[in-house]
Amino acid sequence: MEPMDIVGKSKEDVSLPKATMFKIIKEMLPPDVRVARDTQDLLVECCVEFINLLSSEANEVCNREDKRTIAPEHVLKALEVLGFGEYIEDVYSAYEQHKLETLDSPKGVRYSGVEMTEEEAAAEQQRMFAEARARMNNGVAPQKEPEPDRGFAVPDRGFAVPDRGFDGVNADHV
Repeated sequence: MEPMDIVGKSKEDVSLPKATMFKIIKEMLPPDVRVARDTQDLLVECCVEFINLLSSEANEVCNREDKRTIAPEHVLKALEVLGFGEYIEDVYSAYEQHKLETLDSPKGVRYSGVEMTEEEAAAEQQRMFAEARARMNNGVAPQKEPEPDRGFAVPDRGFAVPDRGFDGVNADHV
């Protein structure tokens, strides 16, 4: 595939997160095996190329079915068409596991199996915010600033306003 074969993108614009890819590569190999940086880069490029090939074929499968959205079934069929049929079972298992982990709860949000009322969720959210603020302040609780009087707000203009009495006369000169 040429550098501009991907619609509107140059080769440098289309990649995978290298740190994540390097971690995957490292996890797949025995601990005593080292991989040169240029080899890691080559493996990342191969992965990008494979994804491009697979998505392109899945798009063709989708078009043949007169569909506008590529579905998981189209990707599985593309694997078969491209000669990767031996991986279909593993890919399907990974897809099913992904569905269990992410799609069981409403709007794809993962819960730890605990149902909460809206009030409980709001209280938990506030507790987590407080914990995060404490961590950001190295465990020191921030001093809460007093709420401003909402009855009459005077913007701070950087100069003193003379104190006037009820009749409008300067209270300092009475």
